[in-house]
Amino acid sequence: MLKAKTFANPIVRNAADPWVLKHNHLYYFMATKRDHIELIQSTSLSGIDSGHKKTIWIPEPSGQYSYNLWAPEIHRLDDKWYIYYTANDGGGDESRRVCVLENVADDPMTGEWVWKGALPTPSPGLDGTVFEWQDQYYFLYAGYGHFPDYGSAIYIMKMLNPWTLAGEQVMLTAPTLDWEKQGGMAINEGPVILRRNGFVFLVYSASTTWSEDYALGMLTMKEASDPMNPSSWTKCQQPVFRKSVENKVFATGHNSFTKSQDDQEDWIVYHALSAPGEDTIFRSTRIQKFDWNEDGTPNFGVPLADDAEVELPSGE
Repeated sequence: MLKAKTFANPIVRNAADPWVLKHNHLYYFMATKRDHIELIQSTSLSGIDSGHKKTIWIPEPSGQYSYNLWAPEIHRLDDKWYIYYTANDGGGDESRRVCVLENVADDPMTGEWVWKGALPTPSPGLDGTVFEWQDQYYFLYAGYGHFPDYGSAIYIMKMLNPWTLAGEQVMLTAPTLDWEKQGGMAINEGPVILRRNGFVFLVYSASTTWSEDYALGMLTMKEASDPMNPSSWTKCQQPVFRKSVENKVFATGHNSFTKSQDDQEDWIVYHALSAPGEDTIFRSTRIQKFDWNEDGTPNFGVPLADDAEVELPSGE
């Protein structure tokens, strides 16, 4: 029996590629649904699964981007709502692109979601995200290639606006390390930005999502640097968050970051499996608080066991 002020992971079962955005004291949660896009609005982080659920997008039948809807992310940009998600034509990787939806309503659970198009990235790819830096929008995604094992690398591009790319792409990290090549492919994917202590951190997922060794890697950039310059980023040579055999948490990856309700705590949101070799349909969303090292870098700790009693995020 859980204590009154605790919860246990996972907070959402069978929910891969989790994304959480906190806005005006509300949490917005998204995860891969494959054939539609669902948005959840919740007043608490730990209680997301009990929040208000709404299907906000069903693609046209048999369209070019009607299949394999993966990794949706909601962003608040220019006082409008945007969702970035991966889709393809039902075939292979070569048709996979990141698509954009826009909603001008104040509340993303209302209003109309309008198709803004598929981003014409130089490489087919997935897991698109956007961040603003010094009055400029940047787009990050995982583009397919050969490294030399077929997989994906993380690229960055400038944007003219939230649905328009500009200029050339630049590769920031490729899967060159052994721990980035587990499960039969060399993969860097799922980029997400975290800022603190005069640094910009690019956290990404490495190895195959079906491997028990799916883990998080990290690039670090000083605030005054140019994010389009690969030399601005320093790559950590070891995972910054990985499986715990002792706690029976495996395939830890594809994460996002958020704050507690009172903004006093930092929380990582990620998916994981409960056993090696478990089917990926059982990837479930977990959350836990993290701290900071003396050098200003994040310390994500060790994934907590499913039977651990976790103290509620502060303010809940």
